[in-house]
Formats: sequence, C-alpha cells, structure tokens
Amino acid sequence: MRASLLLLLIAASLQGQEAKKSTLETDPKGWIDLLPARDLQGWKRVPLAPDTKLNAKNPWKVEGNLLLCDGVGVKEMLLYDKEFTDGVFHLEWRFRKVEGKTDYNSGAYVRTAIDGKLWHQVQIAHLDKPPVMGDLFGVTLIKEKPEQFLVRGDGAKRVNPPGEWNTYEITAKGNNVSVWFNGAETLTWKDCAVKKGHVGMQAEFFFIEFRNLKFKPNG
Repeated sequence: MRASLLLLLIAASLQGQEAKKSTLETDPKGWIDLLPARDLQGWKRVPLAPDTKLNAKNPWKVEGNLLLCDGVGVKEMLLYDKEFTDGVFHLEWRFRKVEGKTDYNSGAYVRTAIDGKLWHQVQIAHLDKPPVMGDLFGVTLIKEKPEQFLVRGDGAKRVNPPGEWNTYEITAKGNNVSVWFNGAETLTWKDCAVKKGHVGMQAEFFFIEFRNLKFKPNG
C-alpha cells in the first residue's frame, strides 16, 4: 500500500514537471520566424576560434520546414544577422542517430558577437564530461574582459535520446539567462554582462536537424 502511494506521488511529481508549457505554447503571439530561406539569406556562417576560416563544405541546408546541418567534418556557428537584446529564443532539434555512437555535439547561441569572439552557448551534446547537455558556457565579459565561463544545469535529466526531438527556450532578460528544456526550467544564470547579441546554432561534427526557430523580443 505504501509502495503504491509512493509510486503515485512520484508520478504526480513527474506530471507536474511535464505540465510546464513552453512560452511559445502559452504566449504564441509576437514571435519572429527565423527559419532561413534556401540561400540562408539573413544568416552568417562564422568560424569557431581558434579557426579563422570556414570549411569549404557548407553544412547548412533548408528542406521544407527543417534546417539541416550536416556537420560531419565541420565546426562553425550559423548566426542570425540581426542583434537582439531581451527575449526568448525557441528552437527544436534532434540528432540523426549513428549506429554505435553515444556522444553527439552541437549547441545553441544567444547574445553572441557576430565575429564569434564573445559567445554564450547552451550545450546540445551527449557527453560524459562538462559541459554537458543544457549547460551554459562560452566566452563572456567578466570585469569588462573576455573570459571563459561555465554554468552547470539539469539538462541531462530532461533530454530525449538521439533520433528524437527536443526543445529549448533560452530566455535573456537583463543580466539573466535561463534555459527551459523539454518541460522544465533547468538553468538560471544571473551574471550576464553582455546585454545584446546574435542567436544561432553550431555545427560540430554531427548531423543535426532544427525546426521552429523563433524569437520573441521582450523590450
């Protein structure tokens, strides 16, 4: 009897976590659709430091309502060319499953410089060591100087496996950056000194698909 009650309490707790809807679901008006055109107009490919040049292979392609990233052999950012200040970046993603693979890597950016020198990435990666899924890291301004940083989150507890869709909403407001992931807020950082920048995604050696790329300005 006690065991049954415990299971019911656990189930109720999990249901409560799952019930937290995304901002896109609860507030569907005022979003900017960021899905690129087939020629990627409005977006910019940016090399990842220490690289200074882009790979000859362009990994990005739009098919229907999907942005496909064939990142095999490629490491770079794709950044939206308009800067945003406060707002919510909504994106959905899934890796193309590779037989025998357990580690996958990509990322989502907010408040990132168009030259890639200052960047704030929410990790999209099945990895054993930090930064792992849902962590926030990059190069930011700390005491007015660029420095590396890492903020740990609970994203690894929320992720669906390779081949299945996942959803991030990254909210930037003032000094705060928070991450909503598959039904729950998994990270909050209160020390972001960079007040505006670009949103985008990362190609890093794996095939990943993106859909429902949207931004809701707030201020």
